[in-house]
Amino acid sequence: METYKELIIKLNNPLKENEKQALSYFASLFRGNGFKIEFNDEMIKIFLREINYYEFKNYIEKVSQEYNANILTDILKKVDSIKSYGISGNKRNYVDYNKERKVKDRKQKEEKRGQYFYARNNTFSTKNNVLPVKYINKIICGDSETILKEIPDNSIDLIFTSPPYNFGLDYDSGQDDKFWKNYFDKLFRIFDECIRVLKYGGRIIINIQPLFSDYIPSHHIISNYFIEKKLIWKGEILWEKNNYNCKYTAWGSWKSPSNPYLKYTWEFLEIFAKGALKKEGKREDIDIEAEEFKQWVIAKWSIAPERDMKKWGHPAMFPEKLVERVLKLFSFKNDVVLDPFNGVGTTTAMAKKLGRKYLGIDISKEYCDIAEKRTKNTAIETKLF
Repeated sequence: METYKELIIKLNNPLKENEKQALSYFASLFRGNGFKIEFNDEMIKIFLREINYYEFKNYIEKVSQEYNANILTDILKKVDSIKSYGISGNKRNYVDYNKERKVKDRKQKEEKRGQYFYARNNTFSTKNNVLPVKYINKIICGDSETILKEIPDNSIDLIFTSPPYNFGLDYDSGQDDKFWKNYFDKLFRIFDECIRVLKYGGRIIINIQPLFSDYIPSHHIISNYFIEKKLIWKGEILWEKNNYNCKYTAWGSWKSPSNPYLKYTWEFLEIFAKGALKKEGKREDIDIEAEEFKQWVIAKWSIAPERDMKKWGHPAMFPEKLVERVLKLFSFKNDVVLDPFNGVGTTTAMAKKLGRKYLGIDISKEYCDIAEKRTKNTAIETKLF
């Protein structure tokens, strides 16, 4: 037997003839197991199981105009009042969407088996501090390792960055091992400072693409480092760039098992939390919409790579849409956002636009000047309700 979510609209006055016709016609457009209407002069009953919401909305607008019947907009408002539903393909599911196998004594079993056991017994302070005014909404040119040492402990809410593959280190092609050791040593010294300045419950998110041609799994190396430092691995997002411009025989073998080279069209976002999975914040500082939340918690984001890098003079930028999703999903308005490899300022510009405070650091004076100008010219986003 099919089950439905039942909604009732009580009527103050009997339905007019044109309203009855509109309701009957509208019901016929969605006849089936997903949606039904029953009505009399006292009430309208709506039975929901699953609908293509946008098709549903378009038909309501069309039929309302055709029959001059505003009663259908009341149905739309009633359906819109449902804030909890599932999404399957292009349909909203209103029944059994969150049904899952219940685990008896789930909490006790999680504790027994050791949820994020690797991050237990950390020495992180739970006392968060305020970032001094001189660092708020600033772009600073210099070495992040040095500058971050000036920042107080536990004063940054979110760190989002994409570390470059060099820090001005001399690269000797005959000493790759030394180069990579120096690279990761330097990177981890900076990350040590990032962990220190991050608030308890704060998040650090690293956008990284493994160096596939050299078989260096930098996303694993970096993730292992944070785990060793007792941060909690919150998850991993695949940023699908849909970029298939890779030569089949640039590395490896052609049509042979001898050494096939695997092609990747995505990058990784590795997400870690300091001390606690839950981040405290004010309800009024939440700016993510319900539809955004439902789509973005699915950890595969299809976003085109930045197409305008020549404009900003940087060879490896991530797109603004990527930053927007990260900031709205993992931070509150008025949070302090840090990018220790700020480049030409995508993170800081989007932080300003979305009502966050920001601090950007980069060693390149040229990039800092561009980021300063870009962020200054970015307008704060406002919404009309």
